[in-house]
Amino acid sequence: MSGKKRTRIYILTAVVLALIILLPHVLHNDYYMVVINRILINTIVVLGLNFITGLTGQMNLGTAGIYALGAYSSALFVSYTNLSPWLGLLVAILMGFIIGRALGYPSLRIRGVYLSLTTIGFAEVVRLLLANLADFTGGTTGLKNIPCYSIFGFYFNTQTRMYYLFVVMAAIAFFIAWRIVHSKWGRVFKSLRDNIDAVEMTGVDVANMKIRAFTIAAIYGTIGGAMYAHFMGYINPSTFTVDLSTNYVIMLMVGGLESVVGCLVGSAVVTGLPEILRFLGDYYQIVFNAVILLGAIFFPNGWLNLAVTGVKKLMYRMGIRTAESGGGK
Repeated sequence: MSGKKRTRIYILTAVVLALIILLPHVLHNDYYMVVINRILINTIVVLGLNFITGLTGQMNLGTAGIYALGAYSSALFVSYTNLSPWLGLLVAILMGFIIGRALGYPSLRIRGVYLSLTTIGFAEVVRLLLANLADFTGGTTGLKNIPCYSIFGFYFNTQTRMYYLFVVMAAIAFFIAWRIVHSKWGRVFKSLRDNIDAVEMTGVDVANMKIRAFTIAAIYGTIGGAMYAHFMGYINPSTFTVDLSTNYVIMLMVGGLESVVGCLVGSAVVTGLPEILRFLGDYYQIVFNAVILLGAIFFPNGWLNLAVTGVKKLMYRMGIRTAESGGGK
């Protein structure tokens, strides 16, 4: 890497970090910070979904159930034990591991629309259990007074404080996802989507890799659920519907399948755009769905791919002009 290129990367990184740090001080609005915090939580969940739907090509419409179990496992653990929410997060991760293994095995025998129906059934069973086990989960009333995260007595009890915490957690999740996608595992996951028979002929344990993808996705989903529970301070089963699962799939498609950066873009668009369109009143949902539909038709590879292609073309043209001007001198 040349010195000029390295310098540009350092400058870009410094600018991004400055924007992240200064964002809450520029907005000065708790409502906007709530939306941004939701974007960060959703990004983590979509990063996980990307391993199943984006990389291995298996449609999962049960993300809401995974998300719900992450939220409730952490919240219930903290409520019954009065221990730290960070221990609740570890419980949620363990729950994600168990869910991933449990959901991974059906994927070995079923695929396509049948797998979609199976995951939808899983999400609905989870929601109904949470609603009907009232003595344990609080039923339709839900759980309230869920404590926020804290470190050595410093409580993340404001939107700005939670923003900085969630930025760190999302950055860690993003880095791990990036490393996995660009590792041997990531290449095998993509191969399973493109030609599973050829992968099996090379001696790869297809069953193990499918279960591994589901497990990673479930862990990411339960982490997001735990963050949501301690962020909101209140949860109830009505939040975790099939519509929520569909929204996560839309986030993935808007950002671009298999794109790690696209997970952030898709989460930002699908979470933030409806809030921006609120001024349209009763028509904002119609406009939002129309925008998403048109995006799916005209930009099937995701909005991020469109933006990257445009930037590359612009840089290419600028490069040609620079070369021409250099030659003239």
